[in-house]
Amino acid sequence: MSDAETMERLRRIGWRGDALPGDGRRLARVVAQHRAGYELHDGASLFGAQPDGRFLKRGLDPSERPVVGDFVEVENGAPPHIVQVRPRRTVLSRAAAGERYERQLIATNIDYVLVLTGLDGDFNPSRIERYLSLIEDSGAQPVVLLSKLDTRDDADELIAELRERLPPATPIHPLNGKDPASATVLAPYLKPGDSAVLVGSSGAGKSTLTNTLLGTAKMATAAVRSRDSRGRHTTTHRALLSLPSGGCLIDTPGMRELKLTGEENLDLFADIEALADQCRFADCGHGSEPGCAVQIALDNGDLTPDRWRNYLKLHDEREEQAATLEARLRRQRGGRPIDRPHSPRGQRERD
Repeated sequence: MSDAETMERLRRIGWRGDALPGDGRRLARVVAQHRAGYELHDGASLFGAQPDGRFLKRGLDPSERPVVGDFVEVENGAPPHIVQVRPRRTVLSRAAAGERYERQLIATNIDYVLVLTGLDGDFNPSRIERYLSLIEDSGAQPVVLLSKLDTRDDADELIAELRERLPPATPIHPLNGKDPASATVLAPYLKPGDSAVLVGSSGAGKSTLTNTLLGTAKMATAAVRSRDSRGRHTTTHRALLSLPSGGCLIDTPGMRELKLTGEENLDLFADIEALADQCRFADCGHGSEPGCAVQIALDNGDLTPDRWRNYLKLHDEREEQAATLEARLRRQRGGRPIDRPHSPRGQRERD
C-alpha cells in the first residue's frame, strides 16, 4: 500500500499529521486498553498490541503511557509492540481520586467533548460547570447534551436556567438518545476524521446514545435507580468506536468524581472575576465589606447564589490542587520555586 493510501485511511480515524514513521514502524490509534494489553486500529483493521517495556517502569508518570485516542508507533512482532506515543494535539484529563496527586488522562486527540446529562434526577448545573472547567484547557470544544426530555414537564425552564449559567458560545442540545432522528443534531461534531469523547454520570444515557449513533446495540445498557436516576457502570472501560457518519466516538464509564487538576483558568467564571475586580477594596473578602461588587450583584439578581457558591468551591479546589502540583514539581526540580499562573481569591492588586 502506498504512503498516500496509508495516510488517507489514517485520516479517516482522526490522524492530522503529515508524516509517517520510518524504520519499518506503522502508525495506529489506541482504541481500547485492557489488563492484557491494547487494542489498536490502523484505519484498515483492528489488532492487539503490547506496550514496550519502558511504559511499564515503576514510577513512570501515567500520562506518558498510551491512552485511548493516542496515535502510536508500532513495531511488528508476535505480538506487535507500541514503541512510541505521537505528540497529542488535545488532552482531556482530571486529577485521579486519592490523596496522592496524579493526573488521569481521559482521552486524547479529540475535537469535541460531549457532556451528557439527563433532565431527570441527574440534572445538576454545578456539575456541568465542573465538566466545562476541566474541558477549558483540553484544546477540545465542549458540547452539552441534555437527554430524557420526556421525564420533565419543565424542561424548557431547566434549559433556560442552564443557558444563563454557561458561556453563550457553548452549544446546548436537548435530545432523545433513543431516537436516531433526534441524534442527528450531533452530525456537525461527528464528521469524517473528527473525534469526540462522550462523558457523563452513570445512567445519563451514554451507552444508549452510542448505540443510536452506531445503529446497533453494541454497548450494554441498564435501567437507572428511581431514587437518584443513577445507573450501574455498564461501560467498564474507555473505547474508541468508528461511527457510520465517519467520525470517531470515545465512550467512557460514568464518572463519580471530577477533581480539578490545579491548572484550570476557570474562564467559565470570567464574569465573576470581573465583578471582583470592581470591588472598592483590593483585598475584599466578598462578605460584608462596603462597595463589594459581588454582593451587589447577588442582591440585585445579576449573580445567583448557586453559581457564586460553585465558583468558590471550584476556585478553592483549584488553588488546593495547584499548591499540591507546585509542591510536586518543586521536589522534582530540586526545591526550585515554580511560577504559578493563578492568584489566590481576594489578593488582587488595584491600579
